[in-house]
Amino acid sequence: MPSISTDITTDNEVNSIHNSLSASELRVVLVCDVVESVRWMEHDEDNAITRWQAFANHVREHIAPAQGGTVAKSTGDGLMMEFANARSAVQAATAMHQQANAGNAGVDLDKQMHLRTGIHEASIRRDAHDIYGHGVNLAARITTLAGPGEVIVSAPVRDHLTDGLDGDIQDMGECYLKHVSEPQRVYRVGVAGNQPILLPKQEYATQLQPTIAVIPFKQRSHEQEHFSIGELIADGVIAQLGQSKDLKVISRLSTSVFRDRPVSLNVIQSSLESNYVLTGAYVNVGNRIVVTAELADAKTQYVVWSDRITGEVSDLVQDQSLVCQTIATRCHQSILDTEVKDALSKPVPTIASYGLLLSGIHMMHRSTMQQFARSIEIFDHLVERHPRSSAIRAWRAKWRLMKTFNGMSADPKKEAHAALEDTFRSLDADESHPLTLAIQGQIYSQLFEDSDKSIQAIDGALHRDKSETLAWLFKSAHSVMWGNASNAVNEVSKAIALSALDPQRYLFDMFYANALLADNRHVEAIVAAKESLRANSMHTATVRILLTAQFEINHTEAANQTLSLLRKLQPNLSLQNYRAMGSASARTRLRCLAALKGLGVDES
Repeated sequence: MPSISTDITTDNEVNSIHNSLSASELRVVLVCDVVESVRWMEHDEDNAITRWQAFANHVREHIAPAQGGTVAKSTGDGLMMEFANARSAVQAATAMHQQANAGNAGVDLDKQMHLRTGIHEASIRRDAHDIYGHGVNLAARITTLAGPGEVIVSAPVRDHLTDGLDGDIQDMGECYLKHVSEPQRVYRVGVAGNQPILLPKQEYATQLQPTIAVIPFKQRSHEQEHFSIGELIADGVIAQLGQSKDLKVISRLSTSVFRDRPVSLNVIQSSLESNYVLTGAYVNVGNRIVVTAELADAKTQYVVWSDRITGEVSDLVQDQSLVCQTIATRCHQSILDTEVKDALSKPVPTIASYGLLLSGIHMMHRSTMQQFARSIEIFDHLVERHPRSSAIRAWRAKWRLMKTFNGMSADPKKEAHAALEDTFRSLDADESHPLTLAIQGQIYSQLFEDSDKSIQAIDGALHRDKSETLAWLFKSAHSVMWGNASNAVNEVSKAIALSALDPQRYLFDMFYANALLADNRHVEAIVAAKESLRANSMHTATVRILLTAQFEINHTEAANQTLSLLRKLQPNLSLQNYRAMGSASARTRLRCLAALKGLGVDES
């Protein structure tokens, strides 16, 4: 039998192919394809193929020639075209989208054809069948950044266009493309589609925390100052507020220029772009000081909080000044209350993103089911408003985790996978986003019983940001389940130290109680759990920790009272339902299961 050659091409064939290629030339490459073409074909294959063929023929015979271009290749659900200049390519793209939209008139939504287009200028080579080159591949990658009905162009193309004359041009910033080593600066030409993939560059830093300006406090006494007490108060409050990740605090270098200036809130707000302004005055007599503080909403001009605080002048130079901490804590809580009140009373579309996110985070930790349900509406709206925000998807994942872990989900398995998917989507935008990694670690730990993936994600969060408090909390929870209980106590203590102003302190107390219980420090665990429940009496996870600690040290009467509270919060409480809420093999959960069983909770 003759041998079969495995050589695909000989040297002569390679040389022949090389010789058939044209010399390199600079051209503008346009790539378009049908958005979700597989779905489109599935709904009505024959009609879809017919419509695409008619569209492609119209482009070949009319649109491309009208702009001096040619169709280099058809890919079945897309076209690759080349033009002599950028303007011609953009005009052709606009005409193609108009033609596609005209064909959608009167057609059901699930049968409509929507295009996305990418354009890049590059050196190409051609043969009788196709065009080649890195620039051709880059044009195809740029196309993936376009939403339905959109045209995305590279920087070399943008350089040949005039904003307004060639269409509205928006800078979309630098984007990383698959298999392309360097980020590419891209622009959108024309209006955004209904489902844009990119946000304009100026929206990348969308403010997701309210901003506060602390103006140096004024002196109202005639005592001679040995140092600037007003600026010392402002410094201390700024330092305290700066520990909160809920707020953005404007530097005193910017706010000090307003000291003793008789300017309005409007002037301060417009100069510093602050949402809230904290001002105040003080009187010092000898070693005593009386501080009057006033927090105003810069937009409405309304005072949302004011108070008088007294203390010692010497207190102001302490690292943890009680006067400054009191002002900062009450100020922080007033901002949260104001934003939550707006979110509960105003239509969601009318509220700024920072207010919505702040409200969503804090409403999901509130006591009422109504506010918990409202928070997911807020997160869903924010995801639509800011589809590339890692933080928003991370908090939505946390909401799903809480819903499942607290026994509120009708389908815990489905909810758990939805939570994990939110973290994946978040990490698509920022692959090492610390908050997302922390929450993902807790999801793997509590809902999937995957110790390795859990600690990998949590340690990844702390590698990126050692001050990520949720990462320390969730590392503590991981240590409780699979590690060392004394480590768990130390880890949650680090989280508490980093969160002096956190309004959800009851959560920290809950994690602390859990770590103490794991370390068999039952009395301390009971104290911490009760402290948590004083702030949020409806938090079921804390109730279960308290019940377990009471049962294990034979405080049976107290444990039964706690069980009564748990039944009110979870009317469907059973051993089976508890197992379905999360990791059934975790040590503390097994202990809680034994306590529930010992107190007479039924299997189903």
